[in-house]
Amino acid sequence: MTWITIRTTVTRWEAEWMQQILAAHEIPARVVSQGVSAHFGCGVPASLQVCLQDRWTALLLLSPIDENPEETLDKNS
Repeated sequence: MTWITIRTTVTRWEAEWMQQILAAHEIPARVVSQGVSAHFGCGVPASLQVCLQDRWTALLLLSPIDENPEETLDKNS
């Protein structure tokens, strides 16, 4: 199975939160630590990885929601 990194975060909890979102949609994901924290209380950088075939679905699920789609349509007209 080939894994691909789709996000890198400053804190591990953020990557774990995104992993839970993907798990709710039955998309396998894993969190990989990127190092050690400099001092107590500092976040540990982490990467979120998904299977290659799930990357586009995962990116769409984790992408920001367009707040006003009608406004976007008006600008494109």
